Amino acid sequence: MEIWPGTAYPLGATFDGAGTNFALFSEVADRVELCLFDSSTSGGRRLTENRVDLPEADGFVWHGYLPRVGPGQRYGFRVHGPRDPARGTRCNPSKLLLDPYAKAVEGQVDWAESLFDYRFAAPNRVNTLDSGRHAPKSVVINPFFDWQQDRHPRTPYHQTVIYEAHVRGLTMTHPDLPDSIRGTYAGIGHPAIIEHLHRIGVTAIELMPVHQFVQDHHLVERGLSNYWGYNTIGFFAPHNAYSSSGQRGQQVLEFKAMVRELHAAGIEVILDVVYNHTAEGNHLGPTLSFRGIDNQAYYRLVEDSPEHYYDTTGTGNTLLMRHPHVLQLIMDSLRYWVLEMHVDGFRFDLASTLARQFHEVDRLSAFFDLVQQDPVISQVKLIAEPWDVGEGGYQVGNFPPLWTEWNGKYRDTVRDFWRGEAATLPEFASRLTGSADLYQDDGRRPLASINFVTAHDGFTLNDLVSYNEKHNEANGEGNNDGESHNRSWNCGVEGPTDDLEVLTLRERQKRNIVATLFLSQGVPMVLHGDELGRTQEGNNNVYCQDNPISWVDWTDARENWALTDFVAQLATLRKEHPVFRRRRFFQGDPARGSESEIGDIAWFTPTGEHMTAGDWQVGYARSLAVFLNGDAIVEPDGRGQRVTDDSFLLLFNGNHEDMDFTVPSEAYGERWEAVLDTAAPLVVDRPSAKAGETLSLDSRSILVLRRVV
Repeated sequence: MEIWPGTAYPLGATFDGAGTNFALFSEVADRVELCLFDSSTSGGRRLTENRVDLPEADGFVWHGYLPRVGPGQRYGFRVHGPRDPARGTRCNPSKLLLDPYAKAVEGQVDWAESLFDYRFAAPNRVNTLDSGRHAPKSVVINPFFDWQQDRHPRTPYHQTVIYEAHVRGLTMTHPDLPDSIRGTYAGIGHPAIIEHLHRIGVTAIELMPVHQFVQDHHLVERGLSNYWGYNTIGFFAPHNAYSSSGQRGQQVLEFKAMVRELHAAGIEVILDVVYNHTAEGNHLGPTLSFRGIDNQAYYRLVEDSPEHYYDTTGTGNTLLMRHPHVLQLIMDSLRYWVLEMHVDGFRFDLASTLARQFHEVDRLSAFFDLVQQDPVISQVKLIAEPWDVGEGGYQVGNFPPLWTEWNGKYRDTVRDFWRGEAATLPEFASRLTGSADLYQDDGRRPLASINFVTAHDGFTLNDLVSYNEKHNEANGEGNNDGESHNRSWNCGVEGPTDDLEVLTLRERQKRNIVATLFLSQGVPMVLHGDELGRTQEGNNNVYCQDNPISWVDWTDARENWALTDFVAQLATLRKEHPVFRRRRFFQGDPARGSESEIGDIAWFTPTGEHMTAGDWQVGYARSLAVFLNGDAIVEPDGRGQRVTDDSFLLLFNGNHEDMDFTVPSEAYGERWEAVLDTAAPLVVDRPSAKAGETLSLDSRSILVLRRVV
């Protein structure tokens, strides 16, 4: 087989129309074999493997060019070099290795013993069984695609509504999708899904992991699967099981087509990415790629015991974020997904791990420096999950100015307020107004806060208000996994009930939560199916449930049409009124010499009086009114024009009893009309009120009033 020297850049397999260049980094290798597998369908028989040495190595990058090799070609690498686990080296040429830069992957791991570099019966003995038949294969792709007139929507953060979704979970049961595309990228791009996203005001879909991932052995043995996909093995390849059209590069074209359709509808695509660890696990895991290529370069090893992996992710290993080639891999991957796959942003799983150059979390680590100066990545949406499982890993509010964050404190505070926890009023007010205590000091704005109350990890909205305890029995872990409990929502008995009062309260609590979410400053994020009343039957950790427990049941759309309409109404209210999505923090009331000096926000007790310092400290207080002054919005729009809006009065009754609220004095508005009531969402003709009048709010409810000019 004729092979030319080729080039050391770009890494991976690059088809140029006449042949393919292959390049692989390994500082520890003595020799690297490129393995090609016949491109015909296997038909159940063994694939033919042809091997050729990569002829050149420059700067520890091994490379070669093969003419007449093109898209669809299966390939892998075998790396010859030292194997001494006690010193951190684990080369084993009997193991076929995935290209870390593979743009497509065919097949899945079948967990044969040959995939491991030690014998099961004798872990200290090297395993020379050949893994070629059992390992997934890298695939050369065709990089060319007709993007037509595709453009990034570039929706500003203050106009963004995020929808966290799973490719399979969102599409598996939709009645308007053909069976052949359910659970696939094509399903996400189908008009029926896009129409629903438009209905509830979604501007960005955040897809749970779509990088090529591995099904964990212990789950496969129990008849379960890694449904969520936080187990990456290929940072450039769209997961092949989500393709309806094939695994020999077709998954790339299908993903691009999905993005193109979503963009045409004005919907951005954000990827949940897992750059903190890989699917190779700890020292007892399989050798699939990085471990066999250059273990010491890719992974953090325990300093005085390099046969073991330093783990801040709870998955067995952690990528070595201070190694230049690891940083290059991540940055190349991010740029690839933006430039070649046209995605619009990323949510970084366990992002605190990315900041651990050594031990402590460092917001000025090399990774964040690279992102800050990168002309491509710095211009897309960057969302941190600001914690990991290591010491000091909870870093909400501590990421650099370019970043937004999943605001875990928002989630906890809103839950506590509506479940009736004591002494939550001051923090609830802070979360409602954009969490200035977390973001203002470092130059960030309310938009740094990605507000959410439910996400994939935890209860759905329906289950949050329906179950006091988790029910994870189907996971086979004795109900010991997931959040420890849900505390009491005082919603009555667990599970389904015919008690009308309990059911009414549960529905109202759902509306309270989503209303709070859309009325808060910051960026709202909705969990897929919450707007449909989706239940996981009390399971708050469906990471291994690829079945109806975790899928969105679209029959709920018919049964919960009122909730869906309510969410759509909230999305419209937020879209039409910039007072709910300010780009700067509120300044508050000025030092009032007279009531004519009105600031951009004011806080009132239920009696219509201004909140005092003492009012905020009343531990049992669970009610307040908030005045949002639309006249005080001075931010310029995109054309430099001053933005103003209507003024609103938000009345929150977090008590378990009905309460009277007095409308504030005429200085804030003479007449008000109700535009939203979580206790009566279907009422069309809502009452109006005048300054000084008293309104009765149902227990645990929100009333939104608009000032009538």
